[in-house]
Amino acid sequence: MTSKFTELAIDCADPRGLARFWCAVLGYEVLEEEDGFVAIGSPLVPEGKDRPGPVPPALTFARVPEGKTVKNRLHIDVNPTDRDQDEEVRRLLGLGARRADVGQGEHSWVVLTDPEGNEFCVLAGRHP
Repeated sequence: MTSKFTELAIDCADPRGLARFWCAVLGYEVLEEEDGFVAIGSPLVPEGKDRPGPVPPALTFARVPEGKTVKNRLHIDVNPTDRDQDEEVRRLLGLGARRADVGQGEHSWVVLTDPEGNEFCVLAGRHP
């Protein structure tokens, strides 16, 4: 028996604001919301215990008192689906992302941060 990757939990200061940002990035929708907690997921694939195979993971945002202080040890990679990498980077910057330099050098991906400073990469040619 194996496990299925279904959720990535993200600590943050503003769960609702960060959830709105990632919904716009990924085309997700809010699945659950309560005080200090928001879960988002793909509207295209319903989750369920009996659903076999891969499922786009949900993202959960939980309010915590401490702020981010160091580079992420884990980050999200996104791939544009209907535009090239440069166009997608411009779109994400317009949503509130910022460019980041984490010492990556010259690579085919672009490192950005979400509104709370969490790094993520926009890939150019790698698709699942």
